[in-house]
Amino acid sequence: MEEREGEVRWDGLCSRDAAARDAALDTIGQAVLRRAESIASGAAADGLPVPAARDGLGEALARLLMLSKRCPFPDVREKSEAILSRVQELGIRIPRPLGHGPSRFIPEKETIQVGKEDATMHTLFADSFATLGRLDNVTLVMVFHPQYLESFLKTQHYLLQMDGPLPLHYRHYIGIMAAARHQCSYLVNLHVNDFLHVGGDPKWLNGLENAPQKLQNLGELNKMLAHRPWLITKEHIEQLLKTEENSWSLAELIHAVVLLTHYHSLASFTFGCGISPEIDCEGGHTFRPPSVSNYCICDITNGYHGVDEIHASPAGSIPVSSTESVCEVEALMEKMKQLQECRDEEEASQEEMATRFEREKRESMFVCSSEDEESAATRDVSRHFEDTSYGYKDFSRHGMHVPTFRVQDYSWEDHGYSLVNRLYPDVGQLLDEKFHIAYNLTYNTMAMHKDVDTSMLRRAIWNYIHCMFGIRYDDYDYGEINQLLDRSFKVYIKTVVCTPEKTTKRMYDSFWRQFEHSEKVHVNLLLVEARMQAELLYALRAITRYMT
Repeated sequence: MEEREGEVRWDGLCSRDAAARDAALDTIGQAVLRRAESIASGAAADGLPVPAARDGLGEALARLLMLSKRCPFPDVREKSEAILSRVQELGIRIPRPLGHGPSRFIPEKETIQVGKEDATMHTLFADSFATLGRLDNVTLVMVFHPQYLESFLKTQHYLLQMDGPLPLHYRHYIGIMAAARHQCSYLVNLHVNDFLHVGGDPKWLNGLENAPQKLQNLGELNKMLAHRPWLITKEHIEQLLKTEENSWSLAELIHAVVLLTHYHSLASFTFGCGISPEIDCEGGHTFRPPSVSNYCICDITNGYHGVDEIHASPAGSIPVSSTESVCEVEALMEKMKQLQECRDEEEASQEEMATRFEREKRESMFVCSSEDEESAATRDVSRHFEDTSYGYKDFSRHGMHVPTFRVQDYSWEDHGYSLVNRLYPDVGQLLDEKFHIAYNLTYNTMAMHKDVDTSMLRRAIWNYIHCMFGIRYDDYDYGEINQLLDRSFKVYIKTVVCTPEKTTKRMYDSFWRQFEHSEKVHVNLLLVEARMQAELLYALRAITRYMT
């Protein structure tokens, strides 16, 4: 089972043709069983107990486990399970999944089950599997909102696999660099595999200092975009474009910036929705048998704490009655109604609007979590970036002042979109479509209520995120934010957007307690796209200033 040969065989499973998939899985099954029989017979000849899978067999079995649970094609699921059973009959221990479902925050029974999806969902799942070679947990959570997922997958596919300024292995390495800034081992694990799959040099994975100087030079922009994008200037852009031997072209830099912002934002979604490790990745499976209590100490170190703990109420939290939660929804709807009436009656002056923005921007600095939990990264990701102490800082702390970024002076619609489309054709259009879908997405529901206009609430969430980044819309009354977003919701938003690695299930549970999980995922889509657009605005403005 040599690596190159194995890769070709796994690739065959992405085919839409059932016969081609069947042939590929036959070849994989034969190779896996040959290896398993060799290990079993060698142990028997030496009078030893059958050892655990080794020499690449463990990775192959984990991949088969993933296919048996997560492949949208029933024939592949069934055949993968049959191969695992044959291996088990030889006395070799096969892996079992850790955790339950694609999210640690959402009970598995409330997510869409693979194999039970409708025709529309199946098409999306099949497209995702054919593109990525897997049906990943991000997809299985995002599919609560199929229209958005379709746009997201199309954009990500274009960035990673279609013609573009950067070579394929650079794209995945930049994804690793971006995800590592937020210690997102989930995304790092996926892109390490993809980086190697497209021929990336394994030495680069030993640390950023082992990558080409050109990629190392991107480290400064990566950390500022991730944590303090308001500090990016045209001088930073000039340094990247004018470094003699290792310079970036404008087109390459646009591609890199879009990738960095995409993966910073996707790290926010990953932590914000409690995405579980992929079954075949580190932390997603174990070869140890279940213990009597259904989990053992080895599982806990891998981030699995048992189904009862995962989906129980947050430890130490005060139980909230359904009546209280219903009142919470009713109160929010009443505030929306009152604000709409106030809008119709009178409009605040420009001076008052500016004052309210500055007040909200200042107050957002003091929104912070009382929790101090570290993320349980399963891979040491710090080697993929420099300056590990550099993180998010509120922009008015320590006497530092950054001028407000007025959208009327530089906006995505009037400036950023055309710049991206000019230097990286079609990507501006794809991003614009994704931004609009996330911003305008609505089912006209709020918890148990139907026929509700949620535009005011969606705009408040989007503008609050941009406000945290110093971005101001002159025509928006920032007084609405304090009326619509309570403290627990603001804590969740700020944590997911600015320090996603610190997001906890307690934070997820504590806001909008009567709302559906699909509505909380919807919130995360707004957070992802608003954050990505904010980072892009600062980077693209700096590039525009360099060009002029």
